[in-house]
Amino acid sequence: MARSEAGGWAVAAGHRRRTLLAALGLGCGWLAPVAWGFDLGQLQRGLSSLPGLGSQPAAPAAPAAPGGATPALGALSNSQVGQGLKAALARGVDVAVSTLGRRDGFWGSPKWRIALPPALQQASSLMRMAGMGAQVDSLHLAINRAAEAAVPQARGLLVQAVRQMTLADAKGILTGGPHSATDYFRAHTQTELEGSFEPIVHQATARIGLAQTYDRYAAQAARFGLVKQDQASVDQYVTRQALDRLYQAIGDEEQAIRADPAAAGSALIQKVFGALRAG
Repeated sequence: MARSEAGGWAVAAGHRRRTLLAALGLGCGWLAPVAWGFDLGQLQRGLSSLPGLGSQPAAPAAPAAPGGATPALGALSNSQVGQGLKAALARGVDVAVSTLGRRDGFWGSPKWRIALPPALQQASSLMRMAGMGAQVDSLHLAINRAAEAAVPQARGLLVQAVRQMTLADAKGILTGGPHSATDYFRAHTQTELEGSFEPIVHQATARIGLAQTYDRYAAQAARFGLVKQDQASVDQYVTRQALDRLYQAIGDEEQAIRADPAAAGSALIQKVFGALRAG
């Protein structure tokens, strides 16, 4: 009798495991691409007449209608414009890192909190029914704590990218569309930041058994196209999510500076972005 009951329990447990594995492997589409960027189109138009930054040779100065953008920005040198842009981006870096790279920077904010990988989100109710709720909650907290610990490592590299920005880089940002500044940071920092973030993330997730379980099955599912490649491991997923949010936070600060240059506390930023607003 005891053997029969044990056999029935094993069958039921096996069915729950198969159901859980199926849930882990299905419906794991890409997260919507994060299109964080910098809307510098208005600044681009205003600067198009400055020597060396416009797409056309500068024309001789001509009278402009009062209140137009060209007179205000035209009074600034290329150096002032470039340094003002650098100052704004450097401030954005500082605010973003300070906001996210602290305890509860991610976990304590609904806006910045990193969700579980989509497969685990979909399977979480089944996992809780199977008595794995504590593991789900532990992993969710761990991935956000890992992101909070990793972000401060980005400050030096991001600031370096700003300092090394050339006039050609500035021109590319100003004329390259609304996401060109984000593209610049990604091109100059993402690969190195991924390399520095992942070991920190792994230290936090390695203690959670669910992370290793997920990695085993997600890696197999990725080979069949059921899980996107950047979600095939918890560490890789968290690293990408943390960087996406970091770049977004920089963009948010840049937008705040554009809306109220005086609040930045920098005479140069106020001069450049104030001239833009004057137009």
